[in-house]
This record gives sequence, C-alpha cells and structure tokens, in this order.
Amino acid sequence: MENKWIYLIIIIMTYLGAQASVFLKKASSHGNLKECICSRYLYLGGSLYIICALLNIWVLKYLDYSKMLPLTSITYIWTLILAFVIFKEKISIKKLVGIIAISIGAYLVAY
Repeated sequence: MENKWIYLIIIIMTYLGAQASVFLKKASSHGNLKECICSRYLYLGGSLYIICALLNIWVLKYLDYSKMLPLTSITYIWTLILAFVIFKEKISIKKLVGIIAISIGAYLVAY
C-alpha cells in the first residue's frame, strides 16, 4: 500500500480516537453510574475506540511500530481542537507550544 494512504488513515484514526474521548466525556457528565451506563455516548465512544484499535492494527501491517506509535500523538492535536470547539476550553500558550512540538515530532518521525 502506498504510504500517503497510510498517513491519511492515521489522521482519520487519530481524529476518531479524539472524538471517542469527547463522547466518553459527555457520558461522564451524567449524574450517576446507571445513567452513564445507559448513555448512548458511552457506546458511541467505546465503538469509536474499537474502530481505532482495528485501524491501528491494520496500519501496523504496513508501517514500522517505531513510526506508528509516535504518530498516534496526533490524537492530542485533535483533542485540543475538539475541546476548544465543543467544550469551549481555553487554549493556553503552553498547550499551543505543546501542540507545535507534537506536530514537529510527528513530522520528523514520519519523514
């Protein structure tokens, strides 16, 4: 498989992982454990994590583990974006510097 498709799949996989966390965060906002267990968000988040795991396994067939694992840190970039957009969390300078460092590191590992 051509490498550009692998990296596109990694970007999709990391986005889905971050989105899964959003659903789990929403599930955790329920008042008690029973409501959390009955929440559709719990199952949406869990399902997305399973899809991410399967994509991860598939990508590992084509990419070295030493390359793949550091690239999963792209999830943190998506997480910051989703936290800002959905939960209206503030983006501090420290977070911004961290995201830039992750981006540079992911690029260096990939190429």
